[in-house]
Amino acid sequence: MLFEPIALRELTLENRVVVSPMQTYSAAQDGAPTAWHIGHLARFALGGAGLVMVEATAVSPEGRSTEADLGIWTDLQESAFRNLVESVHACGAPVGLQIQHAGRKASTTAPWQGFESVTPPPGQAVIGPTDIGVPGGHVPQPILEKDMDRLIEAYRNAALRADRAGFDLIEIHMAHGYLLHSFLSPLANNRRDQYGGTLENRMRFPLRVVEAVRQAWPAEKPLSCRLSCVDGIGIGWSIEESQVLASALLSAGVDVIDCSSGGMVLPRKDMLVPRGPGFQVPFAKALKSTTGATVMAVGGITEANHANDILLRGDADLVAIGREMLVNPNWAVSAANQLYASHSWSRWPVPFGWWLARRARPH
Repeated sequence: MLFEPIALRELTLENRVVVSPMQTYSAAQDGAPTAWHIGHLARFALGGAGLVMVEATAVSPEGRSTEADLGIWTDLQESAFRNLVESVHACGAPVGLQIQHAGRKASTTAPWQGFESVTPPPGQAVIGPTDIGVPGGHVPQPILEKDMDRLIEAYRNAALRADRAGFDLIEIHMAHGYLLHSFLSPLANNRRDQYGGTLENRMRFPLRVVEAVRQAWPAEKPLSCRLSCVDGIGIGWSIEESQVLASALLSAGVDVIDCSSGGMVLPRKDMLVPRGPGFQVPFAKALKSTTGATVMAVGGITEANHANDILLRGDADLVAIGREMLVNPNWAVSAANQLYASHSWSRWPVPFGWWLARRARPH
C-alpha cells in the first residue's frame, strides 16, 4: 500500500512516502533558499519520495526561529523558491511548503549553538498570545487584536507567493510550540478575551489563519495542517481537543492533518510522550477514526515494512519520513525493493534503474 497513489484534490501522489519538513537553519542572510537547499531536497525526489516538503518557512521577518530560517515575504525569496520548485519537479516529485510563525520561540540561535536567546532585530519583537514565554527564552509581547489582522495577512501573502512559486501543496505549522500552537494550548494561552479560555476561543485565531490561507490558496491545490496532537501526558492540549480541531479544519477546507506532538516545555520529563518506532502513530489513528480525515503519521518510522503496516492497518493515509531520509535519501525506492518480491528497479529514475537492474541480473 505504500506505493499506491493517493489523490489530494487535483494533486495525485505516486506513492504515500512524504519527506517530512526538517529545518536546516541554512538560509541565505536574506532568508532565501540557495543552491544548497536545491541539492538537499532534489535528492529526495530522485530517491522516489511521493512528496517532498520544504522546511518551516517564516511568513514574516519576526516569525523566524533564527536568522538562518527560510522566509517567504519578499519578491527575492519568492523567485528563489521558484528555482527550487522547478529543480525538485525536474527530479520527479511534487513539492510542498510548510509555512509558520515562530511566535514565542523566535530570535534564538541554531540548535547546535544551544538555542540561545538573541536580541531581536529592531522592530521585530518576540510575540505570543500572552507574556508566558519559553523557560530561558524571551518574554513575548502579547498580541493585540489589531495585530492579528497583520499576521493573518502575512499568512495569506505567503500562500499567494507559494502558489506563484509553483508549490503543489502548503502546510500550515500549528505544532511544536510555535505561534498557532501557543494559541491552542492552555500552557501558553491564558488570555481573558475571545481568543483565550474555552476551546472555541483558543481555536479562534488559528482557524482565522486557516480560513484566510484556504481562500488565497487555489481551490485545486491541497492544504495540510501539522498539529501537536497532545502537549504531553496528562497536561495541556489533549487528543480530544485535537479531534475537535481536526473536524473544524476539515470544515475550513483542510485536506490533510499531519499528526505530531509536543513542543511545549513541560514541567517534568515524565510528561513527555515516550519516543520509539512510530510513537506518534496512535495520534493519527485517533484523528482518522473519529473525523474521517486524511492523516499523515510521523515520528520514528524508519523501516519499509513498518511504514507499510501503518497504512494497511488504516492508522494513516500517508507516512512522513524525516531523519531516516538524511541517512538514506533513496529511502522510498529502497523500500520498493524491499517490499516487492522482485527488485523494483522500475521505480528508480531511469538513468539509475536501468544500470542497477542490469547489475542485479545473474551472470
